[in-house]
Amino acid sequence: MLLHKSLTSFGKYLILMGRSLSRPERMRMFMKQYIKEMSALGVDSIGIVLLISFFIGAVICIQMKLNIQSPWMPRWVSGYTTREILLLEFSSSIMCLILAGKVGSNIASEIGTMRVTQQIDALDIMGVNSASYLILPKILGLITIMPFLVIFSSAIGIIGAYATAVIGHVLTPGDLTAGLQHNFNPWFMWMSIIKSLFFAFIISSVSSYYGYTVEGGSVEVGKASTNAVVTSSVLILCSDVFLTQLLS
Repeated sequence: MLLHKSLTSFGKYLILMGRSLSRPERMRMFMKQYIKEMSALGVDSIGIVLLISFFIGAVICIQMKLNIQSPWMPRWVSGYTTREILLLEFSSSIMCLILAGKVGSNIASEIGTMRVTQQIDALDIMGVNSASYLILPKILGLITIMPFLVIFSSAIGIIGAYATAVIGHVLTPGDLTAGLQHNFNPWFMWMSIIKSLFFAFIISSVSSYYGYTVEGGSVEVGKASTNAVVTSSVLILCSDVFLTQLLS
């Protein structure tokens, strides 16, 4: 029963994505919506991304110094491990999990409310491809802005590590700088950005599907919002395993 329900939902998702990813009927209207969604989904999320990244960078640096560093290791090890954790996992995977809660619930509730108030039905009656009109700008907007959020997250995480070094005197800024620069592989930054593009598509498309297929009233909109966040988070974690193996 569960398998049948899952396969049915997956089939509906693919059909909806087929409708959503079609060419926009009015390019001028699409560009207006596209810019609006970039601002609503990405720019409005910068604050929480920077706040979380700053403190996580500081905490990672402290933990590495206290639990990894030893007299037998070079003094730059804490900075090196902090950089690798931020680049390889936190700024892409963990940050996208956090955004799945904020952005995913926002998308699902917005489209779900339009569904239960019959605004989507009105668009369909007027001959508008409601799936493409509502969903495509959200998908492309989040995919466009996500790499910038990942870069900001990495940069602010490193600033947080420096704040720990300067204010908390956990380690010297010179040792931290040596670790951050040691054996740097630029591909890790690109790998983080590529992973974030996949995660952005998962968040926006899955959340849009749950909002678009809501049936009932406002209670179902809340359930759809919760399901969107949970499903997006599970898919991000599963795909992270395959993408890390593929890109490493």
